[in-house]
Amino acid sequence: MQVFKFGGASVKDAEAVKNVAEVLKQFPNQKLCVVISAMGKMTNALEKLANAFFYNSENANDILEEIKQFHFSICSQLFSENTHPIYNELENTFVELHWAIEDEPTHSYDFEYDQIISMGETISTKIISAYLNEIGILNKWVDARGLIQTDNTYREGKVDFELTEVLVTSQIMPILKTIDIVVTQGFIGGTSENFTTTLGREGSDYTASIIAYCLNAESVTIWKDVPGVLNADPKWFNKTKKIDQLSYQDAIELTYYGATVIHPKTIKPLQNKNIPLFVKSFLHPKEVGSVIKDGENRLNIPSYIFKINQVLISIQPKDFSFIAEDNLSDIFEVFARCSVKINLMQLSAISFSVCCDHDINKIQNLVNELQQTFKVLYNSNLELMTVRYYTPEIIESLIKNKIILLEQRSRFTVQMVMKNETGV
Repeated sequence: MQVFKFGGASVKDAEAVKNVAEVLKQFPNQKLCVVISAMGKMTNALEKLANAFFYNSENANDILEEIKQFHFSICSQLFSENTHPIYNELENTFVELHWAIEDEPTHSYDFEYDQIISMGETISTKIISAYLNEIGILNKWVDARGLIQTDNTYREGKVDFELTEVLVTSQIMPILKTIDIVVTQGFIGGTSENFTTTLGREGSDYTASIIAYCLNAESVTIWKDVPGVLNADPKWFNKTKKIDQLSYQDAIELTYYGATVIHPKTIKPLQNKNIPLFVKSFLHPKEVGSVIKDGENRLNIPSYIFKINQVLISIQPKDFSFIAEDNLSDIFEVFARCSVKINLMQLSAISFSVCCDHDINKIQNLVNELQQTFKVLYNSNLELMTVRYYTPEIIESLIKNKIILLEQRSRFTVQMVMKNETGV
């Protein structure tokens, strides 16, 4: 049994959905669990809807109508008859979503966010499952909220692996005895109270990894619009190189530092059961791609991770004391409470500096809390460059016309927080 994951780019429109079907046709008579994301940039659109609903910043009904028409337009290109049952099913789903945004919010933003955002995956998989059945690729749609069980940490649900394993095996294995393909959603899970949670942005990779772990899958394949794992994001670097094979350890390091080709939490469940992870192109499915598996060989080429919209925060005691263990304990507690992830940290005698993604709401809440106890300074609009397996020549080329605000080096990795010399 194999697990396939198709992200938003692979199902962004009707032609992309048809291409997914063509990829699946190349694996006849094989048992597959297919994990699918929301279509295209639909998570961003639903995030806009969540903000409009919670903050009353825009007309939520207008945004919802755009989302509805986007999906119905795709359906019109996939199904020859507008009497197909998928239309009624989607109508009912959108009615539920409309009811959800009619009244004033009654829970926290994170809770409301998850209930709304999760509909992208639900709608996407319903359309794709129906289309595959329509063209003869028989499959069964399964609700991931009944499989992936998490706690109540909305927007970053922590998975109960023991319970999830019981649910995944008891629900999916019987289906695969009678039908070859199961279609389910990435990114979303459920709580014991039957509320929806999400696993963090881009969490569909993680879902595929969880299901593979639970089912002792032969492998996981993530289908992307790139030929495999690249040593840099082609959005920022022109001359990228494909990495044919890398170890779990190198993959964990790269994703930890922010490489976006794979969700950071994806690797560990696979490593625990020695399940290989393939990254392949859905545009050229017969090409080899990249494989992540057990191994000790170091990568033989440098890898670059570039993150923009960073904020560098310096935290200092208000009195004349040093930064000590009790200070750090308090500081980390505030970071956890505000759900702010640290991309880089550095400690000196009188200050603790951290670099984070500049999520305006989260960072403002963080700063407000920290300022109750500490002196807090910060710079925004910064860049974080991480190079794995660097050389002095590489570093020299990267820092041209840059002001380095913070630098940290280890034997294999260098990280630099920087800004342009012009300040732009």
